[in-house]
Amino acid sequence: MEQRARQSKGHNGRNEGTAAPVLPDRGAELQDYGQVIPMPIELSEKVCVESVGLLNQILADTMTLRDLYKKHHWQVSGVTFYQLHLLYGKHYKEQSELVDEIAERIQLLGGISVAMAPDIAELTCVQRPPRGRENVPVQIARLLDVHKIILRQARDASEKCGDAGDVGTQDLLISSVVRTNEMQTWFLAEHLVPTKIIEDPNE
Repeated sequence: MEQRARQSKGHNGRNEGTAAPVLPDRGAELQDYGQVIPMPIELSEKVCVESVGLLNQILADTMTLRDLYKKHHWQVSGVTFYQLHLLYGKHYKEQSELVDEIAERIQLLGGISVAMAPDIAELTCVQRPPRGRENVPVQIARLLDVHKIILRQARDASEKCGDAGDVGTQDLLISSVVRTNEMQTWFLAEHLVPTKIIEDPNE
């Protein structure tokens, strides 16, 4: 019996062949943030480092915009509640898809994408909104301001990546980031046009 018990233990002294989870010891990070590992994609390390830096900034701001949409989705009120609740939710999902695309491009370039809320808060250019509920025009104005930040960043980064030969990142920025943010800007801005819901023909 004692011999069998000894045989069932591995080299680390843990029981093997049981349902007990084996938790690994916490070791050093495999790759530091800011470090780029070489990938067989025919781009120099210098180009990859530059693109990863640009993309991480856009990623942090895109994640902040995504979460701002969810905040407004929960807190919107008033006569336009239903349509804006749905619109904010739709834009949230589209921004979530952008987050994945940007983060995966960073990994493909050999970099590490920013991921955790404290890191995003340190990196983002977006001003922190109040915790409380705001009225609809203020909600939309806040969203439009963030869209402007991201559009400016994406166009500038696209030009730099194109000049450096990183056409894959350039394509992502134009076909996904710019296109999505421009379309969402249009849908939001139309809600601020000062029109009456019902026109009086006698006026």
